[in-house]
Amino acid sequence: MTGDQIIIFDTTLRDGEQSPGCSMNTKEKLEVARALVDLNVDVIEAGFPIASPGDFEAVQMIAERFGDRSTICALARSREDDIAKAKGALENAEKRRIHVFLATSAIHREHKLKMDKQQIIERAVASVTDAKDFCDDIEFSPEDAARTELDFLCEVVEKTIAAGATTVNIPDTVGYATPNHYFKVISYLKKNVSNIGKAIISTHCHNDLGLAVANSLSAIEAGARQVECTVNGLGERAGNAALEEIVMALRTRADFYNVHTSINTERLFPTSQLVSSITGMKVQRNK
Repeated sequence: MTGDQIIIFDTTLRDGEQSPGCSMNTKEKLEVARALVDLNVDVIEAGFPIASPGDFEAVQMIAERFGDRSTICALARSREDDIAKAKGALENAEKRRIHVFLATSAIHREHKLKMDKQQIIERAVASVTDAKDFCDDIEFSPEDAARTELDFLCEVVEKTIAAGATTVNIPDTVGYATPNHYFKVISYLKKNVSNIGKAIISTHCHNDLGLAVANSLSAIEAGARQVECTVNGLGERAGNAALEEIVMALRTRADFYNVHTSINTERLFPTSQLVSSITGMKVQRNK
């Protein structure tokens, strides 16, 4: 093994399912979850429990069946009822994580949340603190981080780490970043957040400009140690960073990145085929 381990966080069952026409029933989600466990994925984001009773049930069943092998993660907005649902769904998982998110960019603050910077910080800290009561493994995402003012992004990240976040995810929510831009954001956080060493920096890149994988790899160069991705690059709009492309890029160019993953690469092809058959999203023939 070379260098640091990159944590592979798979969100096929949550963000991937948001691809138009890709919704899965609970039986299909369990089948995909089993494949992800066999693939040796580190963290499986099983769903968004408050979204629907079906989502809650799927996260709950995945947590019960596979929470001793992979960390099972549930997504929650920075709201008490969301976090309560996530706690309920993850109750029987041995390895569990709550992933809390709140938008931070100016356009989201003004038009979606109608909250000022101080209100954002207070809500984020309160949510992380609430989630931390349930488990030690807490991830916080400042939604639309790639378009957030860097000084404010640093403040939010620093205060959520102080509140107990063990992973801070830096989402390129609308697929706006370029590799150089994203590298600079991660590098700025590394240099300017005083407690950044107490958390793992994560990436979550969308493929609107066809740069999700390139941006994720650029962030790894800058010091990110978790990558959020999906099988076959599924995801809303143009999709997310493709798990199989990230894993094979890091393996093939271990000489350059000097990192490794725990993924069982022999399972990449059958997992890709399974997800394609369940979702109906065909993989391009020349991939």
